[in-house]
Amino acid sequence: MNIAKNVDHIKNQIPSYTSIIGVTKYVDTQVAKELYDHGITHLGENRPDVFLKKYHEIENPVTWHFIGTLQTRKVRDVINKIDYLHSLDRLSLADEIQKRTDQKVNCFVQVNVSEETSKHGLKKEDVIDFLKQLANHDKIKIVGLMTMAPDTDDTMVIRRCFSTLRQLQQEIQSLSLEHAPCKELSMGMTNDYQLAIEEGATFVRLGRCLVKGED
Repeated sequence: MNIAKNVDHIKNQIPSYTSIIGVTKYVDTQVAKELYDHGITHLGENRPDVFLKKYHEIENPVTWHFIGTLQTRKVRDVINKIDYLHSLDRLSLADEIQKRTDQKVNCFVQVNVSEETSKHGLKKEDVIDFLKQLANHDKIKIVGLMTMAPDTDDTMVIRRCFSTLRQLQQEIQSLSLEHAPCKELSMGMTNDYQLAIEEGATFVRLGRCLVKGED
């Protein structure tokens, strides 16, 4: 495992406008620290208990992203410790964030572009109405949209998923909603981040390729 070499390799393929989130859910705190030491200052976790463990063990000034589904009963545990939430997908969650946070939270609305039943997120046709319902949630800032591509080797299908999210983002931006500038796109993982970047990703969520290298 040569994390320094892997990080350099990935960074050389990624434009300056795209930030790398090091997804650390499958590695221990020491590996997460090593990623940070080699320039991956954005780290992402998807389980509250694992996030909290690393949050307390890593003393570096990490930019923390919570990228998994967040249950409303767990909001109070994590919301004041994270910098970005990538999985806002229902009004009940927004209400709980509004109630529990001490500061404005940067949120991505999760969109199930592929409409797979195994994935969380709003249908794309429901996103704009959802955003309008958030106008009075003054502690929530919708910085962008997030999606996960379908599990397929068909690059055209994957590209269409990312392109659809970008088109939705542009539609939202045209509305000039003060609480939803929606300038960011969180999309792309180890298997498809290059396609995501070509379609405008500003955040990519990478795990295996940083730790183990690309196949």
